[in-house]
Amino acid sequence: MLSVGDLVMMRKAHPCGSSLWRVTRVGADIKIKCEGCARVVMLERSVFEKRLKKIVESAEDAQSHQENNGVEPS
Repeated sequence: MLSVGDLVMMRKAHPCGSSLWRVTRVGADIKIKCEGCARVVMLERSVFEKRLKKIVESAEDAQSHQENNGVEPS
């Protein structure tokens, strides 16, 4: 399940060289932000699912990892 804050890897790298993107909006369309250059792109869900390679880090996993280490979530 995809959620806001997830770090995803796309099949093709962005022209800046990064293939990692942060999910900023989930719905009928998916909004993602490039981790390399901060470019924001909005894709239809079907297009996003075809271009998605894998979910690198789930927002839920990152939050539970911070809680376990005694770091307050930002």
